[in-house]
Amino acid sequence: MSKMNLGRLIIYLDRGDSLSSLKNHKLSVAERLTEYNQSPDITPLFIKGDALSVLQQLPDSSVDFCMTSPPYWGKRQYAEEGIGLEANYLDYIKYLTTIFLELKRVLKDTGSFWLNIGDSYKSKSLLGIPWRVAFELTDNQGWILRNEIIWNKVKGSPDNSKDKLGNVHEQIFHFVKKPKGYYYDTDSIRSKPSQTKVVNGAVVSATGVSGVRYKRQIELSTELTPQEKKNAMEALNNVLKEISEGSLSDFRMIIRGQQRTTHSDSKKVSGRAKELHNKGFYFLKYHPNGSKPRDVWDILPEDTQKRKKHFAAYPEDICKIPLLATCPENGIVIDPFSGTGTTMLVAKQLGRKSVGIELSAEYIEIAKERCGMTL
Repeated sequence: MSKMNLGRLIIYLDRGDSLSSLKNHKLSVAERLTEYNQSPDITPLFIKGDALSVLQQLPDSSVDFCMTSPPYWGKRQYAEEGIGLEANYLDYIKYLTTIFLELKRVLKDTGSFWLNIGDSYKSKSLLGIPWRVAFELTDNQGWILRNEIIWNKVKGSPDNSKDKLGNVHEQIFHFVKKPKGYYYDTDSIRSKPSQTKVVNGAVVSATGVSGVRYKRQIELSTELTPQEKKNAMEALNNVLKEISEGSLSDFRMIIRGQQRTTHSDSKKVSGRAKELHNKGFYFLKYHPNGSKPRDVWDILPEDTQKRKKHFAAYPEDICKIPLLATCPENGIVIDPFSGTGTTMLVAKQLGRKSVGIELSAEYIEIAKERCGMTL
């Protein structure tokens, strides 16, 4: 885990440039990153070397975003020997989390770290490696876990085992350094909303809610006091006004005695149950810019997207939501296990600068070709 000799590090420069050692260019990794960050070019920068050694040479708070998928433990032989070949999975977790601690130093306080990691079996027992790594990062390194995403591969590799179900999902974790203040652009990843419409002169929400049914329920309610009925009717009219003005695309109204409260009826654990008890009603409002993605993603594996020599490249679609939501347009992306360059390719497509760290020169050449860096 000591720092690598600078003369052994190789930087792949811009389009058409040949391999150049740092000694010849007289630029440190940190200086090259600074130069790249100040240039208008978004062509990815690739650095050949092991992840920990390269990260140790980068400045504090110098990147905005990281997304990576490290080699899985005990599953595949990659082009270069490296992480994932440890005899003990605990050594794999220890070394991997050491790398992520260094990444934390390099990542800005406003940054995000997205980790796709697969699980493995030992003696027929599923090890739970993704969650072991996640707990080490949250419990001992101070990372904050904002989301666990389930990547449903829709179809998996053939599974000939006769005593377990087939494995067709992996975890993707979203980590940040601080609970507040990190960059997040929710609107950039919202789906296109359905539109309100006018039916017989009345404004109707995207899913056909006109308010007529709710008004009738309020009028006939035996659960609401006269004052609560008046308040509910005024609030409903205000929501319908928001619908007509386009500041709201849809809504649901929960009225005491008519609809069940969402999540829980207990006022101790549910703010909505408390609101229903105190006011007699509440609203579920839907954002006018559409809904944000959920935490289960159905994405086909890379073998349907021109996978060649790399046996575990993840699909481009995995990167798009994280990049759009948590990397600013002028931000810089890093992938410490860049493989064949999927993260860098998507970053370039979305107009972001990116740095890929990779041990294998063969994989970097594939990545350069994918990113249009070869003539």
